[in-house]
Amino acid sequence: MSIDRKPDARPPQGRLRARLESFLGMVELAGLVVIGLATTFAMAQEGWKFAALGVFSITDLLLMFLYLEVLAMVVRYLKLGQLPVRFPLYIAMVSLARDLILRFNEATEFHMLALCAGVVMLACGVLILRYGQHRFPSNDDGQTGAGE
Repeated sequence: MSIDRKPDARPPQGRLRARLESFLGMVELAGLVVIGLATTFAMAQEGWKFAALGVFSITDLLLMFLYLEVLAMVVRYLKLGQLPVRFPLYIAMVSLARDLILRFNEATEFHMLALCAGVVMLACGVLILRYGQHRFPSNDDGQTGAGE
């Protein structure tokens, strides 16, 4: 019993493009899995450190929040295949806040002012993006813009 296979009607460039897209998709998936596993491992290490020391600080909690944001980005990208620009902006804001708290006693006034200005600029960027998504929804997103 033989199965007749129809020859691929696509030109060679189309077949090559399809294989390349498939390969790059697999590389992207592997990268996301590595990022997710590494983030989970780092969270577990921090959790064990908390349990061993029995002491929590705000900087430790902000670090855990950063890990959760990275995991949320990976999960969202795996589920929907898209990633809002806001996620990295949130991570940057928390990172700057954590740095500000960590270096509070040793930072110069200029350094503290620069960190605060960075947080404000990132927050303004998030507001502008949210307003733009709500006011000018994109048909490419498959969303109305208000739900994101």
